[in-house]
Amino acid sequence: MPRRLALACAAVFSPFAFAQEVFDLGTITVTGARAAVGEMPQDQAGSVVTRRDIEQFGRDSVGDAVALLPGVTLSNNSRNEQLVYLRGYDARQVPLFIDGVPVYVPYDGYVDFGRFGTGDIAAIQVAKGFSSIAYGPNALGGAINLVSRKPVKAFEGDARLGLGSGQDRLASVNVGTRQTLWYAQAGVSHREADGFRLSSDFVPTATENGGLRNNSDRRDNKVSLKLGLTPAGGDEYTLAYTRQDGEKGQPPSTDPSAARYWRWPDWDKESLYFVSSTALGAAEKLKLRLYHDSFDNEVDSYTDASYSTLKTSGRGSVSTGRSIYHDRSSGGAIELESRRWAGQLLRAVLQQKSDRHRELDADDVVGARYEDTLRSAGVEDLIDLAPDWQLSLGAVRHELRPDAVYSASSSYALPDTQGATNLQAGLFHDLTPTDRTYLTLARKTRLPTLKDRYSQRLGNYVENPDLGAETSLNLELGYQGRPLAALPGVTVEAAAFRSKVDDKIQSVFVAGGSSCSPSTPCQMRNVGEARVQGLELGARGSVLPWLDLGGNLTAMKQKNLSSPDTRLTGVPDRKLFAWALARTGAQWSWQATAEYESRRWVSDTVALGGWTIFGLKASWQPAPALTLEAAVDNVGDKNYALDAGFPAAGRSWKADLRYVF
Repeated sequence: MPRRLALACAAVFSPFAFAQEVFDLGTITVTGARAAVGEMPQDQAGSVVTRRDIEQFGRDSVGDAVALLPGVTLSNNSRNEQLVYLRGYDARQVPLFIDGVPVYVPYDGYVDFGRFGTGDIAAIQVAKGFSSIAYGPNALGGAINLVSRKPVKAFEGDARLGLGSGQDRLASVNVGTRQTLWYAQAGVSHREADGFRLSSDFVPTATENGGLRNNSDRRDNKVSLKLGLTPAGGDEYTLAYTRQDGEKGQPPSTDPSAARYWRWPDWDKESLYFVSSTALGAAEKLKLRLYHDSFDNEVDSYTDASYSTLKTSGRGSVSTGRSIYHDRSSGGAIELESRRWAGQLLRAVLQQKSDRHRELDADDVVGARYEDTLRSAGVEDLIDLAPDWQLSLGAVRHELRPDAVYSASSSYALPDTQGATNLQAGLFHDLTPTDRTYLTLARKTRLPTLKDRYSQRLGNYVENPDLGAETSLNLELGYQGRPLAALPGVTVEAAAFRSKVDDKIQSVFVAGGSSCSPSTPCQMRNVGEARVQGLELGARGSVLPWLDLGGNLTAMKQKNLSSPDTRLTGVPDRKLFAWALARTGAQWSWQATAEYESRRWVSDTVALGGWTIFGLKASWQPAPALTLEAAVDNVGDKNYALDAGFPAAGRSWKADLRYVF
């Protein structure tokens, strides 16, 4: 790989570079060598949220952290889950990974980004549209990869204590050791809150009286362990374990007609995975990923806001409104990289993922059991066309094989195996050692989830076991670099993108109707065709020795081509994030942020108004290892919402004490 290209990538991505403590086996590359450990590779268009970004902006959840990037917007839903949209694609179409291992819920493909803390994360890779085949199936619009921390000293760590509005309490400790032939990393965290406070401008309703949001409490405990062996020659073998136990309330909709009274006494996730890299001579390298992931949760449904009487359902008064899920995913991937041919870096990837979903009621009776196997086989090739030009090509075949289907309320034969083929190409050119342009085109697919095919949604839907894949065509033209000679510390990124989705999975009425119900049921079908196009602009850096500025703008236009009268919901057309950081002396810094989002449609007839909120933060560093911060979010106490019936937090404060050793 030309050294000039490596230097260019280092210069372009330095504001987004990972800290040295990144776990480089957990990063995902296409085929190119990285300029520095953990950065986005030069043949993968995307962005990175670094550890420094997470701490600078006080982002305690993965959702809040990735929202710093252009093209990413947040929403929530009636299950009190934080949702992430990437250029209009939702979490089913942009899956979540930890160190390259998939952790999204196998049943519905979603994940609550608010449940994943950032205390043990070194960085977050966000690939947009054009993403490595190593991510496996269902990366229709990209992928989000959390890269864990890795120690670089004989003994190191940090500790943090935090307090905030709504009796929010946070405590975490991370420690690590790096030795000649091995390393170890461990972390533990606890976060608990009574809830969040609404804006003083919120108008009370029959299901929400204002002040502390009803039933919005939460608790999460997390532990992470990692042990790695680093024998001579650059090989590495790592075993990692994470476990998170949580519970939460679910605020009812402020619309009494849509309110439901749910609590989640269990939201538990556990992952065990092994990753390795072994040199096979001078030209080849073998990488292996093996994992087992479990997700257990329970949702209790109550009759009213007292949360004292469970709803009865099913088989008389013994069965109560408890829904218990046990989901399991097991799988692995083998990657073979070769530099045997001059000017090429070739990768072949084989992977398999087995998903199992079980539903139980309060009597421990299995109401449903579904099992799938996903397989992928693909190749990627990075070709040096010239010293400053590279071409990346990729092709992969995905296969979905249903293994078991059982539902106490339905009976049907096991569906047939289905497949999908993805193709992509990217052209990358270095204008100068600090500037590059790229053009990428990717045909991606998402195979339907278990929920898409089998869920009756409380009797309101008819199953569709033969539901097919949806397909996207993602085109992007971009630039990343330092174009201002007078301000060499300022980096700029720009991207124009266009995505078209065919066979989009959408809800349709089986035999007419105006709402999905047992009498007028709906069904998930491949009937949609949509187009999203837009522009992203971003810049950040030092403009004066004591002043840093940054921000990004996203402008999108979404259109439902197959049904123009049906809105594409959940995503605003405009998003702006801007910030300024001023340093006054060696110990003090002051930061201001501004966030704006335009209106968003949440149904065919309801749109939520746009909003602007501001934040302030003061940091004091009396010693190099000790930092005390105080921040106020939504300074103007704006009353706004990301989904109808679910207002966001009003003015809130938090304080943090962080010690690094």
